[in-house]
Amino acid sequence: MARRQGGCQCGKVRFEAEVGLEDLITCNCSRCGKLGSVLAFAAEADFSPLQGEDALTAYSFNTGKISHLFCSTCGIEPFARGEGPGGVRMAAINVRCLDEIDVFALEPTPVNGKAF
Repeated sequence: MARRQGGCQCGKVRFEAEVGLEDLITCNCSRCGKLGSVLAFAAEADFSPLQGEDALTAYSFNTGKISHLFCSTCGIEPFARGEGPGGVRMAAINVRCLDEIDVFALEPTPVNGKAF
């Protein structure tokens, strides 16, 4: 685990989170499949917005347990906030939005989100 920073494309939204790059997933649900996100997860206590919360727009679907947050200027979804297994509050970090990460060097695990 390491403290990493990231943000959206235009730079309005910035955050930092304590995340590892070992237990990553890709998902084929109706949202993630279209976005192409590579996801890492952080406990709510290990996630900190740095700037731009006022620039975020939320989108929820299905059970509504996850608030997908995207920049209202550039449209990039750097993270989502929600409820993980067992009701634990967490942040789903779009690893593609972390600074200086080569996503092509990573080996995420595919998850069949369409089945949920």
